[in-house]
Amino acid sequence: MSTLAAPVRVSPVIKFFRWSLLGTGVVYGAFHQSRLGKKEAALREAEAKQKIIRDEKLAIEKKLAADREIQELEALAK
Repeated sequence: MSTLAAPVRVSPVIKFFRWSLLGTGVVYGAFHQSRLGKKEAALREAEAKQKIIRDEKLAIEKKLAADREIQELEALAK
């Protein structure tokens, strides 16, 4: 089994910058996530409004199709 060398001491300046960059990255990530979350919420709201309109149109089309089918069946029964 090989022996491991003693660990190298990392400069306090390097440690400071490592932790600073890590903290900056976390803060930036939180800010970015918040901004994208607001944008996505606005998109979901707009899609919900469009869904209501789309559902109404589909209901009308289904009713018309059902009425048309009933008329065709009545015509065939005569």
